[in-house]
Amino acid sequence: MINILRYTEYLYLAVCGFSLYRIYTDWNVDRQSAYLFIFFAVVSIGMFLFRRNYRKKFEQRKRDNQQ
Repeated sequence: MINILRYTEYLYLAVCGFSLYRIYTDWNVDRQSAYLFIFFAVVSIGMFLFRRNYRKKFEQRKRDNQQ
């Protein structure tokens, strides 16, 4: 289960990378879609940090219960 959580963290970083690419390519062509992808990039970074923090707390709780 922990391995799945670790992979989903990096999925959010991939979404952020794709969003940053779309922002770069669409900035001068379609500014409205660029703003939408800015939102996606910010949310995906936030979700990455949230999921990472949650996983580390879960691992620490699991280690504490085993001792």
